[in-house]
Amino acid sequence: MGQPHTEAPPTGTTDILRYFLRHPEAADSLYGVARWRLLEEAVQRSVETTERALRWLVDHGFLLERPSHVAEPTFQLNPEKSAEAERFLRSADG
Repeated sequence: MGQPHTEAPPTGTTDILRYFLRHPEAADSLYGVARWRLLEEAVQRSVETTERALRWLVDHGFLLERPSHVAEPTFQLNPEKSAEAERFLRSADG
């Protein structure tokens, strides 16, 4: 039997429990669980960071956002801003 639920669960408890409920056949070690949790968190952080960067590049005209009716929008270099993009990179690289 488990311990009574008298204290607040530690960070990550609900994520881990949700995973095991979605995958009742899963079994993993401490390091295995930590590995997939870290990977999932890293991917989420990367998506958020990439989204902010893409939005900035579109807002500044360096990239064009192409809407799609069947998938997510795609991004591509704005050819009219390629020289300015090169200058921006040179100044950012120092």
